[in-house]
Amino acid sequence: MAGRGRVCGQVQRTRFDVHIVLLFPQQPMPRSLALLSIGLFFGGGIGFFLAAANNVALDGHHHPSATGKSGQPAGHAHHGPHDGRAVALPAGPDAPTLHIRVTKDAADGWNLNVVTTNFRFAPERVNAPHRAGEGHAHVYIDGRKIARLYGPWFHLGALPPGKVTVAVTLNANDHSELTVAGQPLRAEKTILAE
Repeated sequence: MAGRGRVCGQVQRTRFDVHIVLLFPQQPMPRSLALLSIGLFFGGGIGFFLAAANNVALDGHHHPSATGKSGQPAGHAHHGPHDGRAVALPAGPDAPTLHIRVTKDAADGWNLNVVTTNFRFAPERVNAPHRAGEGHAHVYIDGRKIARLYGPWFHLGALPPGKVTVAVTLNANDHSELTVAGQPLRAEKTILAE
């Protein structure tokens, strides 16, 4: 029986008609459907792995309109958390600081470097209660939140031509806006994209 295989005592495969027996041996699944299922399963996992490796966050929510009252992005009062919560920190030598650098990438797009002091990125505790000195950042392009940031570097990719404002806020684990002496921990740079 060259070129034929046996599954469950029945011939299931010929040279031109290949079936894979999965759950119901009497009703084989076409090979293309089985391969599609396998591809979706593994492809989805690889996609999430690559997204996590590149600091891409899937926020799991959407806003019904692009802007809210006063022209701010919907749900982001003053570019802050969804419900206006803030963690007030005192000024002084132990207060967190935030600076950003935006540089043209040699290959394509732009690189964002977030420089902080007295602050630690804590991706393992995102959505947990606030802990002093740790959290994550939110990245905005022209006032629109594009990502969460769990480390100091982020590749922005291509930006619309013209003046573009890149902004970053530091946020607590629970997404509350961090403020020092009443001012949001926010840094922004306006660049000229080509």
